[in-house]
Amino acid sequence: MPAPKLPSHRRTAQPSPSATTAGRSEYLYLIIFFALFTLPLVAMHGSLLNLPYFWDEHGQFIPTALDLLRSGSWIAHSTLPNIHPPGVEAYLVLWYEVFGYSIVVTRIAMLLVAGFGLLLVFLLSLELSRGLPGLPAFYAVVFLALSPLFYMQSMMAQLDAPAMVLTLLSVLLFLKSKYRLSALACVALVLVKETGAVTPAVLFLLLIFKRQWRNALWYLIAPAALASWLFVLHRATGYWMGNPGFEHYNIGYSLQPVRVVITILRRGYYLFFAEFRWIGLIAILLAWKRLWALRSPAWSVIGVVCAVNLALVTFFGGAALERYLLPVLPFFYILVGVALILLPRWQRRTIATALFAGLAISIFWNPPYPFPFENNYAMVDFVELQKAAADYMEDHLPQQRIATAWPYTSALQNRDFGYVHRPLPTVETKDFSPAAVHAVPRDSYDVLVVYTRTWAPVHGITAVPWVRSLLERYYDFKPEIDEAQCSSLGLWPSVSWERRGQSITIYTSRGRLQ
Repeated sequence: MPAPKLPSHRRTAQPSPSATTAGRSEYLYLIIFFALFTLPLVAMHGSLLNLPYFWDEHGQFIPTALDLLRSGSWIAHSTLPNIHPPGVEAYLVLWYEVFGYSIVVTRIAMLLVAGFGLLLVFLLSLELSRGLPGLPAFYAVVFLALSPLFYMQSMMAQLDAPAMVLTLLSVLLFLKSKYRLSALACVALVLVKETGAVTPAVLFLLLIFKRQWRNALWYLIAPAALASWLFVLHRATGYWMGNPGFEHYNIGYSLQPVRVVITILRRGYYLFFAEFRWIGLIAILLAWKRLWALRSPAWSVIGVVCAVNLALVTFFGGAALERYLLPVLPFFYILVGVALILLPRWQRRTIATALFAGLAISIFWNPPYPFPFENNYAMVDFVELQKAAADYMEDHLPQQRIATAWPYTSALQNRDFGYVHRPLPTVETKDFSPAAVHAVPRDSYDVLVVYTRTWAPVHGITAVPWVRSLLERYYDFKPEIDEAQCSSLGLWPSVSWERRGQSITIYTSRGRLQ
């Protein structure tokens, strides 16, 4: 009598040796490409690895990470808490526990995240260019690596580059139908930045539309995780966004109709024209009739994810910073890479070379209109000027009370941020407008430090009267206090530093010390 067959659900198929070998080879290739992309990225930032922190780094994210490291507190207490989840800070704390806290450790940890992002751009580009000749994936990687915004943000302890990486990962896994892993990537995404919640929402709805109910349910874990964080934050602070000022600035302030219209224009300009990206747009337009790949379901997913992310950071976020666009920017470069492959060789080489050069130049070239210094190398100029002034005050004015505007007050108060070896006494002004400086009691400080907070070159767009009027009315743009106005307070310039259009000046009652 023949032996009964086992039920089919109990059969276990053993992987063949060839399949196991192929799997190992795939992981090896991923490691090789990760190193191929990450090592040059770290080398590009080699001279900046010990650069002191910039603006929101030492104003928010590093203090939050150090609170977690030193006291185990998930809610910041050495700075004002807000809605941002502590995912990036928790990641940094893991590094600090192993290697100890330092600026270099922070920079390298963030660069490794960015290197993983370049790998994901490569893999996504391969996924989105199936059937096309050549290797458009390499174009996308190099374009992103040379992009001024990515170049600076890749080393900074902020949320947007990690949010970009996790957005790419969740979308890539979704396109490969690895829904559970994609949903877990979305959980990490929302615990890095709350605005990342739109990505799992889009992927959930796309699966609901295809009636894949069970797969869609996995994407409900992400909003549940975010809701848990908000509950903890509310319980600790009494506010769902951590503090009322943050809520007003990022919702009420940003939804003013004129600001919304300007932000829409600003988003479109930055994505498609700024930093010579208009060259990439030309490639897309030239290849448009041959871009049949855009009709695929994969590109439809990309389109919806990008559109919803763009809408969110256009209508919310008072500062409307360009770094909020990082989760979307890589998809533009992937599209440019695909378009280039479809062009004749001479057009492809000409456009690619021009775009490479334009992006590289834009790392160091400052535009003639206001922009966040963190968008390019101007951030380094800003930090090094403040470091020079801090060194001077430590050596020559160690006991003087220093009046200046945030975030420089934060830099001077804490040696963890790389500016001072011991805290210096500070008094905070709202900004450097004459009214704000005069509002600070003169007997509360001995020294006034004024630095460039807004990029407004003399011959730039802010010199146009109607532009200046618009900025003053809707963006609180104010001229900074000048030397004559400082003299009315009994203060004269003691020493000043300038670098590529930015400056920092120390005013004292004695004037120039030399």
